[in-house]
Amino acid sequence: MIETRLQLGQVLQAQGIVSAEQIELALMRQKETGHRKLLGEVLVELGYCSENQIAAALAKAYGLPYAQISPKICDASVIEVLPREFIEEHTVLPLFKVRDVLTVAVSEPANVFVIDEIERLGGCKVQVVCATVKDIKATLQTYMPAANVFVIDDVIDDAGLEDFSLIENIPEDISNLQDLAGQSPVVKLVNSVLYNAVRENASDIHIEPDDKKLRIRYRVDGKLFEKMRPPFRMHAAIVSRIKIMAEMDIAQRRLPQDGGIHVLMEGRPIDLRVSVMPGNYGEKVVIRVIDARKVMFNLEALGFSYNNLQLFRQKIAAPNGIVLVTGPTGSGKNTTLYAALTEMNSDEVNICTVEDPIEANIGQINQFQVNTAAGFEFSTALRSLLRQDPDIIMVGEIRDEDTASIAVQAALTGHLVLSTLHTNDAPGAVTRLLDLKVAPYLLSASLIAVLAQRLVRKICPNCKDEFEPVLSIRKMVEKWGIHIDKYYHGMGCKKCRNTGYSGRIAIHELFVPDNEVADMISEQAGLKKLRAKALENGMAPLRADGLEKVKAGITTIDEIIRVTE
Repeated sequence: MIETRLQLGQVLQAQGIVSAEQIELALMRQKETGHRKLLGEVLVELGYCSENQIAAALAKAYGLPYAQISPKICDASVIEVLPREFIEEHTVLPLFKVRDVLTVAVSEPANVFVIDEIERLGGCKVQVVCATVKDIKATLQTYMPAANVFVIDDVIDDAGLEDFSLIENIPEDISNLQDLAGQSPVVKLVNSVLYNAVRENASDIHIEPDDKKLRIRYRVDGKLFEKMRPPFRMHAAIVSRIKIMAEMDIAQRRLPQDGGIHVLMEGRPIDLRVSVMPGNYGEKVVIRVIDARKVMFNLEALGFSYNNLQLFRQKIAAPNGIVLVTGPTGSGKNTTLYAALTEMNSDEVNICTVEDPIEANIGQINQFQVNTAAGFEFSTALRSLLRQDPDIIMVGEIRDEDTASIAVQAALTGHLVLSTLHTNDAPGAVTRLLDLKVAPYLLSASLIAVLAQRLVRKICPNCKDEFEPVLSIRKMVEKWGIHIDKYYHGMGCKKCRNTGYSGRIAIHELFVPDNEVADMISEQAGLKKLRAKALENGMAPLRADGLEKVKAGITTIDEIIRVTE
């Protein structure tokens, strides 16, 4: 049994992990912060040592084993030996029990009172191993998640799979289908899928049936990965449960359906857009996850270069005209518009939006949802909106000739109009609007800026490392006129699921027509000429902006090549 409590600073210094000077600096920092953090936390924060080094040093000092624990070495059935409240309060983890000896991971080996209490609660002898708080909490999250998280293994084990085969055998029995969809295992599984998608920052959930197989995939940072494979016989009940939540017709299995689910998670609202489509092996479900907390309402956080940010701010401050954001689906166009609207929002202006759907609610802005079934489309809404005395109008997307025509007229009559288009580059917005029958002279008079953007994945900071690219890459970059001294990539770790990437950032191309370009638009100049003139005027292309982010160590050269080729 441990009888004396050693000082952490002395232990680390004795083992040569930190110096006396570093301990002094850490103690000063601890005092400055009002002793709100432990000395070990301050040392890790300052980069003097790692959490693993601290745990290993303490273990050595107290003559205890040190272990880097994970779910693989933990017996889930043994965790229940101790009450959940005790485990969470003291950050301890029962690992396994051999005969009458319970092995427990602890983060504070000097706390003899906790060890004595474990012996009392467990009713057996205790063998202590030292581990980090991080490892203990991560393993606990796997086997003992928060109260509103559901354990998938338990859901599938307890599902009573023989019941689910009835759904496929008698699909016309809708009442039976509804009963099964409401059963606890199905409800738990669907809730778990939704919860984990939000927790892992997934933008989409795919539930895909195949020939006697069912897989669930998440899209994270623009890439799909397989999350789980529930039994195929659960498929119809899972789909029916989602349909019930989205207020869809569970009897309709031959036509596509769309709906929405509004849920609360950890006290905050999450919106889910649901699309169900019949396929070869049953209905496929795709759920778009819209977490308002993840929407960045700050232009500085979106990855703008200094020059692009100043110029874009100048254009959205204009009293009238059209500002467009272009790019493919999922390139963050609406996020950029929301950030722009938030910056322009004040008591002095009336900002109105027409969206399909409303992806985030912004205070003091009037937002209107398109309802195609009721005949309330973009063009109809925009006409009505002009009678609402707006100063700034945001149109979710210019999709047709009517919407394009009304947007241009609104810009010419004293309104600032913001919208999105699907084009490959910024100057391409001109030819797209001309294709929508906008008169060239009206377009040249109303268009004040077009921002093209793409999303690239950021290097995971946890496993970021310098590397030497192949010679052909260096030559290609030099050919593009950019010199990069150091290249970085992610080595792959648990935090980024071994992808080397974590999160995304935008790269931009800002096209601002001057008088000469406006004349070219009036004369219906071709896209190549418009682009050449824009580059001559100083427009930084998407690739150049991306390479600057490679140079800054934010993303990889592979990502820039992928999105700009």
